[in-house]
Amino acid sequence: YDNIDVTACTRRLIQVTNTPGVVTESTADLAFALLLAVARRVVENDRYIREGHWARWQWGMQWGGDVHGKTLGLYGFGRIGQAMARRAGGFSMRILYTAIDRPTPELERELGAEFVSPEELLREADFLSLHIPLTPETHHRIGARELAVMKSSAFLVNTSRGKVVDEAALVEALRTRQIAGAALDVFENEPRLHPGFVTLPNVVLSPHLGTATAETRMAMAMLATDNLLAALDGQRPPNLVNPEVLS
Repeated sequence: YDNIDVTACTRRLIQVTNTPGVVTESTADLAFALLLAVARRVVENDRYIREGHWARWQWGMQWGGDVHGKTLGLYGFGRIGQAMARRAGGFSMRILYTAIDRPTPELERELGAEFVSPEELLREADFLSLHIPLTPETHHRIGARELAVMKSSAFLVNTSRGKVVDEAALVEALRTRQIAGAALDVFENEPRLHPGFVTLPNVVLSPHLGTATAETRMAMAMLATDNLLAALDGQRPPNLVNPEVLS
């Protein structure tokens, strides 16, 4: 809800609600789809065929990178991060994560996830997937310094919020092949793109579609309606962002 001035709403006694939970699985689906797409160069290969470049089988044609058995680094381990871990388990990936709030040891064991420091996560991840909220502390959490720590063979996936990544630093890292690639569903100044992304072949771009399925959007609409009806009935909405307005 970073598009809403919650402080201004609270000052005017306006209740702000959101629709968490119901977005988890679809967003994780897209995050993993982007991970696969950038690793196996799906968008590049589609363009390769459409532009008429595929003439015959060649040994080194359009090589990508394996996903199975690689290390997935999850920056943030809430609902969506944990859903990503479940998907990664099906690909026999090693799962590392860093987060402010750690889940129970039982959940860590169930998901096969290991807690590490942010620095170790950056160093070890073959795929770094971001699942953190946008706050003053997380603004540009991934910048030039962090990208320099990552493997040159690593990929960055962002389905959280665009402003947690310094796009200028990312464009430079992609241009110089400091990292292998990126897949982005969110951007710093949506719907405007950093112009550097447009010409780069090693980035997959998606127009903020994490929840864009018929089932999930309907579930979001129903939850938003539940919030609204509760407020109109004088009750506390089930997903109230600023509960201080009720006091």
